[in-house]
Amino acid sequence: MGLVGVQGDGNGEMALSLGSKNKYKRMDSELSDDFEDDASHHHHQLGRKKSTRKYVLACAIFASLNNVLLGYDVGVMSGAIIFIQEDLKITEVQEEVLVGILSVISLLGSLAGGRTSDVIGRKWTMAFAAIVFQIGAAIMTLASSFEVLMIGRVLAGVGIGFGVMIAPVYIAEISPTVDRGSLTSFPEIFINLGILLGYVSNYAFSGLSVHTNWRVMLAVGILPSVFIGFALFIIPESPRWLAMQNRVEEARSVLLKTNENDKEVEERLSEIVAAAGISNGEKNEEKAVWRELLSPSPSLRRMLITGFGIQCFQQITGIDATVYYSPEIFHDAGIVNKSKLLAATVAVGVTKTALILIATFLVDRVGRKPLLYVSTIGMTVCLFTLSISLAILGKGQLGIAMALLCVCGNVAFFSVGMGPVCWIVTSEIFPLRLRAQASALGAVGNRVCSGFVAMSFLSLARTITVGGTFFLFSLFSALSVAFVYELVPETKGKSLEQIELLFQNHNEWDGSEMELGDAQHLVHKA
Repeated sequence: MGLVGVQGDGNGEMALSLGSKNKYKRMDSELSDDFEDDASHHHHQLGRKKSTRKYVLACAIFASLNNVLLGYDVGVMSGAIIFIQEDLKITEVQEEVLVGILSVISLLGSLAGGRTSDVIGRKWTMAFAAIVFQIGAAIMTLASSFEVLMIGRVLAGVGIGFGVMIAPVYIAEISPTVDRGSLTSFPEIFINLGILLGYVSNYAFSGLSVHTNWRVMLAVGILPSVFIGFALFIIPESPRWLAMQNRVEEARSVLLKTNENDKEVEERLSEIVAAAGISNGEKNEEKAVWRELLSPSPSLRRMLITGFGIQCFQQITGIDATVYYSPEIFHDAGIVNKSKLLAATVAVGVTKTALILIATFLVDRVGRKPLLYVSTIGMTVCLFTLSISLAILGKGQLGIAMALLCVCGNVAFFSVGMGPVCWIVTSEIFPLRLRAQASALGAVGNRVCSGFVAMSFLSLARTITVGGTFFLFSLFSALSVAFVYELVPETKGKSLEQIELLFQNHNEWDGSEMELGDAQHLVHKA
């Protein structure tokens, strides 16, 4: 045991040394220097952390601008169709086709978007999407007949298909693991923001003449795509796409901007390079990608079932019908004044947008599955209650109040889980070499189901009533609860490359996911 200031003398005896004043000053100085170095390093790390988060946040926001276009189109068409029908004298069937064709056509954009983004990159695919939409929106604004309106609608649908498919993929590929869930939910936030803007546009311009108001409503949708042009000068290309092109140093440069420390950058880069097949000289051809998708391995089959299935369930529960046809739903409940109908849809839009913001804060804290449980169970209850309300209560004040409550409740539960988490999961689960094109398949399923629901809602409502139609949606929503329980793993806190390994060993799901009880705990916390 040694004592400070005690030394051995030349004879081996212990003697007390008063020590040197300079010596103790030097020790203090060294400690002080170390402390200052640590403080400086800590300050540097905090500064880098803040700048990194701001940069990634800006990238996620700009990448999500295309999704405003989809949301705005969905929201504005719900009100504009009332005036289009009056101005162009279109039939009910033409109305269904006009509303639903965007979803059907957008699947072409989504399907082509996977291959396009692998060839020209994620960033320029977003630019192409904006240009195509702008052309379509301009044609719709100037349309003098149903046929010309349809041409513009088709082009807008293709542009939206490209944008909707690529934004979640891009954000998932640039985001650090800890924030990936909340950042990847941004496209859904912007869809909801677009829907709300569409509703507000309906209400704001409804006082203009019938020949003018719907044109102004559609023309306003061009504005968000203009900002996308500015975004291209700010956002980088996806590091994972750069790695696939063997541009490893450029990928490292992007990762240095989007990750908080150099060690994590090198770890992520090693995983990405290995996943891209560059480290062993592999080069995946387009033909090989599609062959693998058509003849999947057991793990890839599980990924495809999960990704395609959750996209389909998102739409067959009737969310687009609720948004597109909310004026018709409220009219069936007893609201007849057009201004009041459009005001009620604004309330729906506000609810939908507010709840998606809550989901953004929760998705990386409580996980994907608890939010999906809360969402699907809540939607099932609201849809079933709405169907009963429309069938039994009639058109009195109570019926109107219940319809408004249930529609707002349905979109609220959708926005807190199924809306954003669907896109998050789809962008996370596929291997790098297949991610863009497999995600495109999921988006195709989403758009097909959306189009089918939108184009059949009015006819189905005439056949089995609006209440009967929502009862059917409630059954699909109940099935989605079972789907989430059985086939969706928890991906919170895992890198994209770790998630790929998770699907290769299905038995590990039980140890890595949150169960239904966690969702109940979340409800109690809220």
